[in-house]
Amino acid sequence: TIEHAEISFRGRRMLQAELRDGTGRMRLRFFYFQMAQLEKFQTRPRVRVFGEARETALGFEIVHPKITFLIDDVALPVSEVLTPVYPKADGITADRIAAAVLAAIKELPESDELELLPPDTLLGLNWPALKPALSYVHAPPPDADTAALEERRHPAQRRLAGEELLAHQLSMQLKRNRIKSERAPVLSGGAVLAKQLLAGLGFELTAAQKRVCKEIFADLKRAQPMLRLVQGDVGSGKTVVAALAACVAAACKTQVALVAPTELLAEQHFRNFIRWFAPLGITPIWLAGKVQGKARVKALAAIAEGAAIVIGTHALMSEAVQFKNLSLCIIDEQHRFGVHQRLELRQKGARAAHVPHQLVMTATP
Repeated sequence: TIEHAEISFRGRRMLQAELRDGTGRMRLRFFYFQMAQLEKFQTRPRVRVFGEARETALGFEIVHPKITFLIDDVALPVSEVLTPVYPKADGITADRIAAAVLAAIKELPESDELELLPPDTLLGLNWPALKPALSYVHAPPPDADTAALEERRHPAQRRLAGEELLAHQLSMQLKRNRIKSERAPVLSGGAVLAKQLLAGLGFELTAAQKRVCKEIFADLKRAQPMLRLVQGDVGSGKTVVAALAACVAAACKTQVALVAPTELLAEQHFRNFIRWFAPLGITPIWLAGKVQGKARVKALAAIAEGAAIVIGTHALMSEAVQFKNLSLCIIDEQHRFGVHQRLELRQKGARAAHVPHQLVMTATP
């Protein structure tokens, strides 16, 4: 029963209401409200209140509870299902989300028309069908195992999560199959150039570097586009592996682009590649945002004319950059590039039904 309601200005503007029932009294407080709420508190004698109560020096109170005003003092029936709680969204209340979800579930056809998983799989895992699973999660019965729901281990939740994982896995497999259906330039050779580069390094490759290089060389010889991730800690020698892969592309008279997320990292790669490839008669081209004026025009012209090795930052993905025969894209710290950015670089090498090979590197597993 509402005993009193008013707008208070103690420290900040708020709506306060005093309630009582057969067990005691309680205060409600609203810091965000409309005047219509005050009018309802003053004209409706009784309310149903739900919220987290806390004890203060002045008694129990609830801040921003969920309220249902009773009309004509008629008690509202208790819901036949537990109330779902949805994340807040701008411009739509949780009640409207809940109502929309329940309405959608009612419109669902029978499970036989919805089911994607084989019946034997559902039985073997003790999972419910799709429609019952959705109904249970969004409208749990009063006797629901709330502990299992909170811990995300209820069979209905596991069934929905399992289907999501299956859908994700299938979509990735379809994408993989599509990639395999594409064609890439066959890059073979480069052994002589690679040996010359190794001779000038001054150190021997590790067993892991040799193994990874062998796998990359095998990929580059295939007509299917390579999509390989090289993961290794900082200082483990990923750049040398990239350089040896570049040897294959350069020996085949095609182009390789190495892109890094920052100018500092890209410059480090550029200095290493200059030191390794200049003695072999190959001069890498450098392009970054700070390369402007005549230097930029010269770099763009060299790339368009077929410079074997091009190193830079996001600038390599700009529209002004046109490759003559890009066959290999090397992306360092690949997690710092967006998917669309990587695709933009890849598309620069798409020609005559061929796409370039891709080698992505990271020190972040």
